Amino acid sequence: MEKLDADYLSVWKSYGPRGALGAFLVAIAVPIFLSTMLLGKKKVKQRGVPVVVGGEAGYAIRNSRSPELVEVPWKGATTMAALFEQSCKKYSRQRFLGTRKLISKEIIPADDGRKFEKLHLGDYEWITYREAFDRACNFASGLVRLGHNVDTRAAIFADTRAEWLIAFQGFFRQDITVVTIYASLGEDALVHSLNETQVSTLVCDSKQLKKLAAIGSKLTTIQNVIYFDDGEPENDSKLSGSMSNWNVKSFSEIEKLGKERPSPPNLPSKNGIAVIMYTSGSTGLPKGVMITHGNVVATAAAVTTVVPKLGSDDVYLAYLPLAHVFELAAESVMLVAGCAIGYGSTLTITDTSSKIKKGTKGDVSVLQPTLMTAVPAILDRVRDGVLKKVEEKGGLAKSLFNTGYKRRLAAIEGSWFGAWGVESMLWDLIVFKKIRAVLGCHIRFMLCGGAPLSGDTQRFINICMGAPIGQGYGLTETFAGAAFSEWDDDSVGRVGPPLPCSYIKLVSWEEGGYRTSDKPMPRGEIVVGGTSITAGYFNNEQKTKEVYRVLIHYLHSKHTVRFDEVHCDLLWPITSFRLTRGACVGSILVILDGFIRMAALKLLTGRKILLNFSMGSIYLLERSKLH
Repeated sequence: MEKLDADYLSVWKSYGPRGALGAFLVAIAVPIFLSTMLLGKKKVKQRGVPVVVGGEAGYAIRNSRSPELVEVPWKGATTMAALFEQSCKKYSRQRFLGTRKLISKEIIPADDGRKFEKLHLGDYEWITYREAFDRACNFASGLVRLGHNVDTRAAIFADTRAEWLIAFQGFFRQDITVVTIYASLGEDALVHSLNETQVSTLVCDSKQLKKLAAIGSKLTTIQNVIYFDDGEPENDSKLSGSMSNWNVKSFSEIEKLGKERPSPPNLPSKNGIAVIMYTSGSTGLPKGVMITHGNVVATAAAVTTVVPKLGSDDVYLAYLPLAHVFELAAESVMLVAGCAIGYGSTLTITDTSSKIKKGTKGDVSVLQPTLMTAVPAILDRVRDGVLKKVEEKGGLAKSLFNTGYKRRLAAIEGSWFGAWGVESMLWDLIVFKKIRAVLGCHIRFMLCGGAPLSGDTQRFINICMGAPIGQGYGLTETFAGAAFSEWDDDSVGRVGPPLPCSYIKLVSWEEGGYRTSDKPMPRGEIVVGGTSITAGYFNNEQKTKEVYRVLIHYLHSKHTVRFDEVHCDLLWPITSFRLTRGACVGSILVILDGFIRMAALKLLTGRKILLNFSMGSIYLLERSKLH
């Protein structure tokens, strides 16, 4: 120590106070200078590149990763049936589908007289890829023995669960088109969906039997009803009478039939219709989108090129509706990569979820997933919940959180003076480790879609959960495959370049005065093309012709509004407006440097729609003037 002091004194004597002060200032100034220079000259990675495609004149981009559109994950996997079989052989001994064991149910009365169901759930019980394939084959054979006419369609009307996916794949073993229907769909929309597609076999949860019985007289083509074994159907004479014309069996009975008397498969073709997926019907009766086997495989193959190091070490938490394109696409991606899929629900996902019995664990705590999907509303709730707890604790805990958050935020946004390296690890240990326990501590990547995610929430997840978020833009009509932000893109407000299965083109919208020749940035209508573009709307040729183009098979995002007035900051020029399925809610999409940026529209009144964002506002004409 004395020697060290002597060294310091010798330096002070050699250079004097001015020299020491100068050295100190240089030590501060050099990092600032280098940081400014490097950040100022930082190149934006070119993720989308221009491409020449047919059809209308416009500005088209493709993903820079692939000069050709991606169609399959590997040779021979051209249909969902082929992909499922090959993946099950490839990953035969790996865990595939997991379901939590139900230990007990309790009905807890509340002070206001209401009753709530509480579940005590145990560990996940798993089946392997090989076992899942065998069950799907048994189910397919059981359908034949049941008497299902393979030339007619089947439907799944149930919550997300392992048996949903097994039934889904089983239908494809006999080349049966599957109609997917939200479990929460109203009676009128349910009747419309089943009758329009002339479904003869319906798979459902046992709790849905009562609902089906109530509308039984309106269902004109149903012959077979298969319910999942999550409880015996109610022993109600009225219920039995309403379903007397149907052949009602449990899922396990169908599997047993098929196991005892196997039938040869009847496999589909690439262009065959795999799914008729009904929209939620928010603007009237739902429309059925016809999705081919090739569409599903193309999107799944494309996403695996974007998400890093997907593999059998990954565990995916499945809890969003499989009747929605987002969840079905995500689980198809997991199938390609050989990931394990553990099933949960929004009511049991965390330790404090409404159906979880006090003192027992939620799905994420037990599963410890590495991957999960989410819609912005769920992530917003996670963020708000954490911030509320931080505020309640106050004092030192609040100060530590705020300081750690600001330090990590500075680093993520590129500052050399943010928390890097050891300091970052220290903040994770002191502050963020407990927060990450909310989602199981092991999340390494999240997929977000369904609506725009706010920049604040994205940064919150990046910092507090320690995971990048891939935001996606797509429609049921593109089988979710349009754009997807990449794992190493840490900017906010982006949904990324086109997926490798898609082109995105900007074409002029003359009626609205938006042209690709506009300066300083081209403006117009978004057009999506590629191998993920679906076959059209079921039994609705007029709507199909209105939205789809038969060139390289493009889909026009619907533009049926005129702008009343536009106020926009030139730093973020608007290049396109999309009105989601004709409703008064939509998105702003901006192509910039090969990316697509997105902001949200909100319906304020019955007369006008207002978009609020940091650069300005857009007012649209009242609903009666939409055309």
